[in-house]
Amino acid sequence: MIILKIDVEKGFVTPLPVFIIATYNAEGKPNAMNAVWVGQIGSDMISISLGEHPSTENIKLNRAFTVSYATKDYTAECDYVGIVSFNKEPEKLNKAGFTVTPSKKVKAPIIDQLPVAIECEVVDIMQEYGETRVTAKIVGMVADDSVMTGDKVDLSKLQPIMYDSSAKTYRLIGENVGGAWDAGRKFM
Repeated sequence: MIILKIDVEKGFVTPLPVFIIATYNAEGKPNAMNAVWVGQIGSDMISISLGEHPSTENIKLNRAFTVSYATKDYTAECDYVGIVSFNKEPEKLNKAGFTVTPSKKVKAPIIDQLPVAIECEVVDIMQEYGETRVTAKIVGMVADDSVMTGDKVDLSKLQPIMYDSSAKTYRLIGENVGGAWDAGRKFM
């Protein structure tokens, strides 16, 4: 069988989990934005690449934020907080039907409707490649019991979505296809 590879104009990286970054502004008003340029560093840190947004300024001010997984059930609401700026619509969380509770560990809100929130304290902020790179330590996580199996978040219950940067669409993260550090043992 011959496999034909075709040159394409621009590459892409996918899957990109869709995260909702929640912050407070100087007046204590909550804000949230949709972010996909996020990665984990080791077991207890997170890195986010942000443009110039009110949330970016809030992170610089408070040196804290929460990160919630966007889910299938809240795809439209999570997209909305990403396409509408707080500067133009300061009530965008309310319009999306989101309510918040203050985090107990960091100066940032937790979106009540999203089942998992990671609480983060900023370690470093730097400008690179025209973006603001925020590195933060994960200091806590809260999860609804509805998405737990035992003491672990169960992705099949959570139903997190990802951003497909090739097709510019959201997709559901799929089924378990094999155990990490286990599936490849058949070659040992």
